[in-house]
Amino acid sequence: MKIILLQDVKKLGKKGDIVDISDGYARNFVLPKKLGVEASKGNLTELKNRKAKQEKEEAEAVAAAKELAERLKESSVTVKIKAGKDGKAFGAVPAEKIAEAAKSQLGIELDRRKIVMDEPLKVLGEYDVNVKLYANVSGTLKVYVEDDN
Repeated sequence: MKIILLQDVKKLGKKGDIVDISDGYARNFVLPKKLGVEASKGNLTELKNRKAKQEKEEAEAVAAAKELAERLKESSVTVKIKAGKDGKAFGAVPAEKIAEAAKSQLGIELDRRKIVMDEPLKVLGEYDVNVKLYANVSGTLKVYVEDDN
């Protein structure tokens, strides 16, 4: 019996896969637990439409992420931190502070967990900070760390 999986099933397949399983396994396990539905013409058409819609939404999300990456490339934020006379900061600039600065100065909402810094920003100056926006899409934001005094 051909079944369209509605959920991931261990050792059988992933959601959306069409698998050929025995009639007993389908009737006694997969169908009663709503892990899959029979692969009829109507269900196959619905699966095809659902996959097309999902691909379209993902393409839109990637396009929006690329647009945001271009916008970030042209933008910069300024973060103020207390520092000593030699330009060394008392503490470091966390990703959360950069996200807050982006929201207040640029109106861009960034998730602090998506901001990737190789090392903490502990010295006054100019930095390029990498921001992961989507799978395989990232942008660079210029961050100026200045003295708060």
